[in-house]
Amino acid sequence: MENSTKQVAEYLLQIKAIKLQPSNPFTWASGWKSPIYCDNRKTLSYPVVRSYIRDLFASIVSELYPDAELIAGVATGAIAHGALAADKLGLPFIYVRSEAKSHGLGNQIEGYYERGQKVVVIEDLISTGGSSLNAVRALREAGCNVLGMIAIFTYGFHKATEGFASEKCSLHTLSNYDTLVEIAVGSGYIGQTEVDTLKKWKMDPSIWGI
Repeated sequence: MENSTKQVAEYLLQIKAIKLQPSNPFTWASGWKSPIYCDNRKTLSYPVVRSYIRDLFASIVSELYPDAELIAGVATGAIAHGALAADKLGLPFIYVRSEAKSHGLGNQIEGYYERGQKVVVIEDLISTGGSSLNAVRALREAGCNVLGMIAIFTYGFHKATEGFASEKCSLHTLSNYDTLVEIAVGSGYIGQTEVDTLKKWKMDPSIWGI
């Protein structure tokens, strides 16, 4: 698993799904200043990377959740990845919106499911965990038995860790922030000064750069 964690991080850097700019930080939608930006949608444009991620998702589901009956993707970033994993596993697929539609049937969960079904949730990115856990709660409220969540990447924020623990939802990720920094240093992508900046940001991203 350690090798695959490093391989995913390497792929994300290679295809620029993740960009590191400690000296020229990004601004997230939340208003946070950040030396890193992650857009895992780019993985879908690279067949080798896309297939590698699909196979890892399927392998983890088979190993950790052999009783899974349904795969759910979190809209919008994880819809494609979830569908690919479900196809590999031969399982049905649904996806969860951030909120119920204001028109039509007013669905928050799209696709066919039954109460009591055992579901594994697929996500692309874990930051604070808010939107991801919102999907978990929506599935539980609909009567589904959420076995756990698997995501491509996590920043490893304490807030997310605490949130998943509070919701009693297990979380597994294909790669993570610390591994990414390690790979970035090893490849010469960043230097030690930038590593120090990245570590300080992770400690408290809400006030970093202010």
